Amino acid sequence: MARPLLKIQRYFRRKPVRFFSLILLYLTAGSLVFLHSGFVGDSGSGAGGGRDTVVASEMRSRASTSASRGFSIMSRVFKETRKSSQRYGPPWMKKRPQERQKMEGRGGDYSNWNRALKGRNAKDVDDGRAKYIGCYIDDTQKRALRGVSFFDYKKMTVFRCQDNCAERGYMYAGLEFGAECYCGHRIQAANASESECNMECKGEKNNLCGGANRLSIYRLELSQESARRYGSAIFKGCFHRPDNVTLALPYSAVIQNMSVDKCVDTCMEKEKSLAVLAGDRCYCGFPTPLFSLHEQEDESMCLHRCHREEFENCGNDEYFVVYQTQVQDNRCMDRHFLPTRSKQLVALASFPGAGNTWARHLIELATGFYTGSYYFDGSLYNKGFKGERDHWRSGRTICIKTHESGRKEIEAFDSSILMIRNPYKALMAEFNRKYGGHIGFASQAHWRGKEWPEFVKNYAPWWASHTLDWLNYGKRVHVVHFEVLKRDLFSQLKGMVQLLGLEVSEDRLLCVEGQKDGNFKRSGLRKLEYNPYTPEMCTTINELIRTVDTALKKRNMPGVPEEYMPR
Repeated sequence: MARPLLKIQRYFRRKPVRFFSLILLYLTAGSLVFLHSGFVGDSGSGAGGGRDTVVASEMRSRASTSASRGFSIMSRVFKETRKSSQRYGPPWMKKRPQERQKMEGRGGDYSNWNRALKGRNAKDVDDGRAKYIGCYIDDTQKRALRGVSFFDYKKMTVFRCQDNCAERGYMYAGLEFGAECYCGHRIQAANASESECNMECKGEKNNLCGGANRLSIYRLELSQESARRYGSAIFKGCFHRPDNVTLALPYSAVIQNMSVDKCVDTCMEKEKSLAVLAGDRCYCGFPTPLFSLHEQEDESMCLHRCHREEFENCGNDEYFVVYQTQVQDNRCMDRHFLPTRSKQLVALASFPGAGNTWARHLIELATGFYTGSYYFDGSLYNKGFKGERDHWRSGRTICIKTHESGRKEIEAFDSSILMIRNPYKALMAEFNRKYGGHIGFASQAHWRGKEWPEFVKNYAPWWASHTLDWLNYGKRVHVVHFEVLKRDLFSQLKGMVQLLGLEVSEDRLLCVEGQKDGNFKRSGLRKLEYNPYTPEMCTTINELIRTVDTALKKRNMPGVPEEYMPR
C-alpha cells in the first residue's frame, strides 16, 4: 500500500499544476453539492390540506390563527439566486418543483398574448382595444405620427407597439419596416395603398408591420383614462393665474401666432418641465408651492382658441393652459444610501400586487434615499432600485419591501407602512405578474383556464390574513390604501415621509407628482373586457373584505375605501 502512495506523491511533486487542478475540481464539486442541497431542502411541498383549514378558521375567528401561517426566514444566499416568482406565496401553499417550472414557463411580456391570438391577423381583430385604420405614407423628414418611437429588429409585434403607445397615452400606433413603432396624437399624412404595407413583423410572421416608408396605423381604444397629449407634451389642465406669476414661473416670452407647439418647444429649449399658455404669452417653469397644479379650474375658463387653430386653446391673462413637457424635473432624481446606518428597520409591507414597487418608487423620489428589499429581484435592480442588493438588515436603506406575514417575520421590524389594495384589483395584478412579468399580462388562456380559479382559491385568503397579521403583530403600523394614494398622492406621500422620520420637502413632492408612474405601470390596452370573478369567488372575497374592514375600525383606523365593498 505504501508503494502506490509513494508513486502518487512523486507524480504530483513532478507535476504540481495537476495537483492544484485536482484540488480545485474537488472544491468546486463540493460547493455545487452544498448549493443543491440547500435548494432541495427548501422546495419541499407543504401540506395541501392545511390551506382549507386556514381559510375556514380565518372566516370564523379572523386573526386568531395567523401566527401559525408565517414563513420561516430562509437563507439570504438561496433567496437571491431564485426568481422573484418563487420567493413568496400564501404561507400554507408551497409549490412542488414541477409546478414551479410549469408556471415559470408561461412567463414573458408578449409571447403568451401572441400565442393566444395565433392564427388571427391583427387587422381582423377589433376587440375594443385597437382598430386598424389603414396604410399611410411616412416621410423621414415629416413623420405621419410625431410622438415617441422605438425599434426592435428581432421581436417587434403589433400588440407590443400598441401597448407601448397606449401606455404613454397616445391615440394612434403605427408600424413600419416590420420593426419600427411610432406613436402619435393625430395622423399627419395621406393614405397609401394597402398593398404597400407588406412587411411581416419581426416578432410574428402572421401579421404585417407596415412597409418601406409606409405605416400600418391602429387607433387605440383605451379602456382606462389616460393622459391627454399634444405631440410629446401632456395636458395638465386649466389653472388660475398665480398671485406672483413672475416668481412662480420665472421665464416668459411673447410669441406671435401662439400655438401649443411653439410654447412647448420654447420651454423645452429652456429646460423647463411646464409650458404655460396665457394668450400670446408663454410661461415656463416647474411646479412649486406658488403654482402647485392642485387647484384645477373648469376647462371652459380657458376656452380661447390659438391663432388659426381649430382645436387648440391658448388660455388668457387670468386662466392658463398648462402642459408638461418631456424635460425631466431633476429636483427629485438624486438618490443615495443613508449616510449612517439606521438601527430602526421600517417595513414597506403589502400583499403581492398591492403596489409595493410603485410605493418604493415614490418613496425614493420623495426622500432621496434608496429602499431595500427582503428579497432580491434582478429586474428591479436593473431598473434603478439599487437597494435591492443590500441585505435587508444592512441599515443603509430608508425602508424594506416585504410580502411576508407571520409573527416572527413581522416583529423583526420596528415600524411599518402597510399598503392595502382592493383585493379584486390586487389579485388580478399579481396574477398578471406571475404569468407575464412586472409589466406583462397573463394570456387569455390562463384567465379562462384552471390557473385562475386555483390562484384565487389560494391567494384570496392570504390577502386578508396578511393584513390581519400586520395589524396584530406590527409595531407603529401606518396604513396606506393604494386607491387613496392614487387620488391624493401629495398628502398621502407626505404622511409616509413623516413616518420615516424625515423632513418633508414640498418642492420634492411636487417633482414626484410629475414623475409618479415610474417604470412598472401596465397599460390599459389589455384590460379584460369581462369579469373573471365567479359569484362564488365574489362571495368569499366580499367576506374577507368585511373581515379586514372590521379589523381596521377596531383599531380606530378608517375602514376600507368604498370601492372595495361588495360588488
